[in-house]
Amino acid sequence: MTAAPARVTIAPLTARAFLDRLTEALSVYVTAMGYPRSTVRQRAPLWREHVRRPGWRAVGAIDADDRLTGVAYGYRGTHGQWWHDEVRRGLTAAHRDGLGWLADYFELTELHVLPAAQGAGLGERVLRMLLHDCPSRSVLLSTPELDPRSPARAWRLYRRLGFLDVLRSHQFVGDPRPFAVLGRALPLPGPPPPGPDPI
Repeated sequence: MTAAPARVTIAPLTARAFLDRLTEALSVYVTAMGYPRSTVRQRAPLWREHVRRPGWRAVGAIDADDRLTGVAYGYRGTHGQWWHDEVRRGLTAAHRDGLGWLADYFELTELHVLPAAQGAGLGERVLRMLLHDCPSRSVLLSTPELDPRSPARAWRLYRRLGFLDVLRSHQFVGDPRPFAVLGRALPLPGPPPPGPDPI
């Protein structure tokens, strides 16, 4: 198993382990994003549904007290999924020559690290393990637009790993915030992560 600073273990999560830790994973999500606690109840059914999607995989960062400090998951994107269709709509409306990104991609749906554990490379290690041996041609994600006055750590991570702009200032239906859609070809550069047994 991979030992990160502060004795954190980074390992793939089976679907069963992910569902067993779902409330804890959602707590990491709302804490990292600064969302109200009520968001946990709202998002839980969606995260459960995502587990059943083709190509789903997840990774957790677990500390020495068996607490989840980071989590990431995603699945193969395709027609008929809300996020896929929203990005396609945005690319078409913007007349961007980016529809090729949607041909064969892994959707990085969530990547979150507790604020107290950020800044030590944990997010990158989790992301690298999640994408290792991913069979898709590329990976896509969406993230709130960058605030130039306060660059987010997530943006620095994505840029460092070579993520490119696919679509900028996109508004997803139901969310007033502008989002960027970023992508890069797979595999990621660099050595593969060690391969611990799934938790």
